[in-house]
Amino acid sequence: MKFNVNNSGISMTVGASSQFPKDPRPEIALSGRSNVGKSSLINTLLGRKSLARVSSSPGKTITINYYGIDNKFYLVDLPGYGYAKRSQKSKKSWSSLTEDYFLKNPSADAIKLVIQLIDIRTGPTEDDVLMINFLISNDIPFTVVATKTDKLSKAQLAEALSELDKNYFGEAGIEVIPFSSVSRDGKDLLWSVISDALN
Repeated sequence: MKFNVNNSGISMTVGASSQFPKDPRPEIALSGRSNVGKSSLINTLLGRKSLARVSSSPGKTITINYYGIDNKFYLVDLPGYGYAKRSQKSKKSWSSLTEDYFLKNPSADAIKLVIQLIDIRTGPTEDDVLMINFLISNDIPFTVVATKTDKLSKAQLAEALSELDKNYFGEAGIEVIPFSSVSRDGKDLLWSVISDALN
């Protein structure tokens, strides 16, 4: 599938399962904890500075944002999870909405890939592991992206990636894509993975 990333913008914001779009466009979803860098990743992928707003208050977004890419597919920004200061009511709200996105979505068959973000500095949190296990148990295709690689030295990055491979993903054959919204490292590789999923 060929597409022009310059022809992109936010198409809709969904706060309830009844609002999920019913058109057949393929969807690439982004999942991760609050403040892991989803908005920055979206802006980097699309070559925009502020299309996806980077919140100064982690955990603020509890809606699902759909970004239309060249009228060909959606990038779907799921609510961030794991923010301790969020109220129990809002935690239930986002978790229910996220679960509905996968399990009660009329366009669930259009979900071609989930980009699961983790912070390279901390590795997978308990919530990340729960999310990954959810994706595996429901046979939802996903790839893992390790964000904020620019925060580490080359030696630290190599060690962190080795730890991820040894302790979490290597045995399962899951590739981890190192990514930085500052240096744009990993951008081309991630687009390649997205294109493969769309095709």
